[in-house]
Amino acid sequence: MSNALGLAVLGLLIESPLHPHAMAATLRERGQDRVFKVTTGSLYDVVRALERAGWIEARETVKVGARPERTVYQHTALGRAEFARWVEELIRVPSAEYPKFLSAVGYLGALGPGGAVDALRDRAARVRATLEEHRREHGELLAGGTVPRLFVVEVEYAIRMQEAEVGWIEEIVADIETGRLAWPDASGWVRAGEEDR
Repeated sequence: MSNALGLAVLGLLIESPLHPHAMAATLRERGQDRVFKVTTGSLYDVVRALERAGWIEARETVKVGARPERTVYQHTALGRAEFARWVEELIRVPSAEYPKFLSAVGYLGALGPGGAVDALRDRAARVRATLEEHRREHGELLAGGTVPRLFVVEVEYAIRMQEAEVGWIEEIVADIETGRLAWPDASGWVRAGEEDR
């Protein structure tokens, strides 16, 4: 299993048996839908794959009121062992990740100094807004006392990464504005928003 949503499902089932609808609601409530892409279809696909692999099993089927029947899943012994192995590997062994922002930063020069500063400042403002939202939601979640901090430490990590990104952007903007970041001759480059003449 390599689907990160599978990791989320297995993590939730460590806490207690759940049906997929409750899994999705819990992930969204904890803000983990920012870490894992959660859609109803993808969640059910992952649950089926985990069940086929023998990592989870149906515990019971429940029906509440007029709602459709829902199957509650739990870990198997194999699932617990594989979950622990998977988490350990992901924590111990850094792997190559390919963020879009990093790939674009390699071509920052194409925007020219003014365009780069404008784009970076706009990104920093957007990241700051998201950062403040994450801080607020994380604080509220912990203040509510229903979710242990251990279950949302990934949000703290995401907050630190956003803080680092904003700090780096501010440094690069300052370096562009003061000339510490040398700009090559851009003759022949087409900047964003310009057309060939």
